[in-house]
Amino acid sequence: MRIPCPSGSHGWRPLVLSAVLFFIIGFVTWLNGPLISFVRVAFTLNDLAAFMVPLVFYFSYFVFSIPASLSVTLTSFKNGLVYALLVMAGGMALTGQCLHAGSYSGALGGFLVLGAGLALLQVAINPYVSFLGPESRSAQRIAIMGVCNKVGGIVAPIALATLAMRHVADISATLPTLTNPDQRLAVRQAFLNTIYWPYMGMAFFLALTAMWVARSSLPEIRTDICKKNDLEKNFIQTLFKSLNSRTRLGAGAMFFYVGVEVLSGDAVGTYAQGFGIPIDQTKFFTSLTLFFMLCGYIAGLVLSPRFIPQERYLSLSCLCGALLSLGAWSTQGYISVACVTLLGFANAMIFPSLFPLALKGSGLHAPQVSAFLVMAYCGGGFVPQFFVLLKPVLGFQAAFTCLALLSYGLVAIYAHHFTDRGFNTPSFHDERHLKHD
Repeated sequence: MRIPCPSGSHGWRPLVLSAVLFFIIGFVTWLNGPLISFVRVAFTLNDLAAFMVPLVFYFSYFVFSIPASLSVTLTSFKNGLVYALLVMAGGMALTGQCLHAGSYSGALGGFLVLGAGLALLQVAINPYVSFLGPESRSAQRIAIMGVCNKVGGIVAPIALATLAMRHVADISATLPTLTNPDQRLAVRQAFLNTIYWPYMGMAFFLALTAMWVARSSLPEIRTDICKKNDLEKNFIQTLFKSLNSRTRLGAGAMFFYVGVEVLSGDAVGTYAQGFGIPIDQTKFFTSLTLFFMLCGYIAGLVLSPRFIPQERYLSLSCLCGALLSLGAWSTQGYISVACVTLLGFANAMIFPSLFPLALKGSGLHAPQVSAFLVMAYCGGGFVPQFFVLLKPVLGFQAAFTCLALLSYGLVAIYAHHFTDRGFNTPSFHDERHLKHD
């Protein structure tokens, strides 16, 4: 018996190609967690300075998402994917070179370029997958992408920890004891050199992937949007027209969701160190969070939409996240850290349900709505900074729990409000057919 494909008549090939791109997104994005510990040791930084890594990285989404939307509108999804991968390759190479040269500010510039490429990739690939097949299975398709994304995210911290952070605990203990400036510089440079070739290798891989996508058979399913038309001439007007209440509130919900996802992934090492857990253990906790997130995606693939509608799944995920956050606050040590890593399971199906919900009814303005949603990914940089600032005031456990409860609460309110209102606006597919008629 033939298994029906979630992408409908397009078959499995575009899903497989898209899945590879989501693996790359996950791999590149979740390098930030262990890299925070790396730069803290290599450049002797405090928490606020070290957390500039995710802040700059995610802030690039806010800066570059609107230009990325214009690029997708003018060049088509497929070309947008190629350009995105090339920009990412440049950002990865710049980051590696600057870390090798001992320039932290230059490395942050590399993260900005890398984030710009990811902004373009996200603006193109998320609506592409959302519209690739039947709307009732959009969360399922994005969940499939999420599995690949989180596999990449699990592999990235382990790879970085194995290749470049094997001696991070020794270096962390040795650097403060060195009084000779030349000796101190030599030890730090040797530590920085361990990250050079991994980053240059990833830059080369991204460039090869761009060539592969350019020659691939990815279908262009939105030719009526991507061709040069009125959207091109009135881009600013189209932006304002697409910024309705669903989009504005959806972007706000996305801001806090990405924030709490990054908080439970990238900041879990800092959270664990608050209990005195050694850095040799904490450098793997990001991968543990992503492992539970992978489990959550698999559960979502089984349960939604067959047993639980994707909108209902969104509310249940927020409830689960809130309960685990309270569990982290009310316990200590490894149990508390386990509650934080289990947030990966709760977070898994929020994005696959939230993105299609916010995109629903966007029609020909889908690239612009997608851009606003991707802009909101900057929450992944700001919410962890709020955590660092609140730690001295509330304590690290209370600061984490307050931010997590706020985030899950706002996402749940958005889900409840727009699910109850129903979806009376025309879908993308409906609007396209109406235009042709």
